Amino acid sequence: MITRRDTIVALIAFTAAATLTAFAETDGKSILHCAIFNWKNLKVETKPSGERRAVFDSPTATLDRLECHITTLNPGESPHAPHRHPEEELMLVKEGTVEEIFEGQTNRVDAGGVIFCASNELHGMKNIGTNQATYFVIKIYPHGLNTNRVAGTASPESH
Repeated sequence: MITRRDTIVALIAFTAAATLTAFAETDGKSILHCAIFNWKNLKVETKPSGERRAVFDSPTATLDRLECHITTLNPGESPHAPHRHPEEELMLVKEGTVEEIFEGQTNRVDAGGVIFCASNELHGMKNIGTNQATYFVIKIYPHGLNTNRVAGTASPESH
């Protein structure tokens, strides 16, 4: 016969195991919940090509990792050479005009444009305008994605 004490002990053990599993799956990082990130509060990191603002980089309830940052490119600059990576990426052009290269094909994207970079497809960007170009980058890492990088590919923080 299962006693009330047995039920409580089993419930505590199950809760502890679930908590430890969730903690291990997120590498100790907290799950991202609803949040606000105001532009004026974002730390600016100066780069040779312009600026970068980290917004967040965390696991979510449905993803191993969701990362967002904002890049500002000076005229004529690229954040890096064309590259490919396993995660998918969405970029929203806030201001300026950029050139996005997909598998060797050049595309012009103006302010308000949206760019989707599929997993493992070659892509690259350059500011082709006369003013700075700013765009938001959202990188999506689903559960189970192998993020081992091939030599010569860009790091996740590179855009």
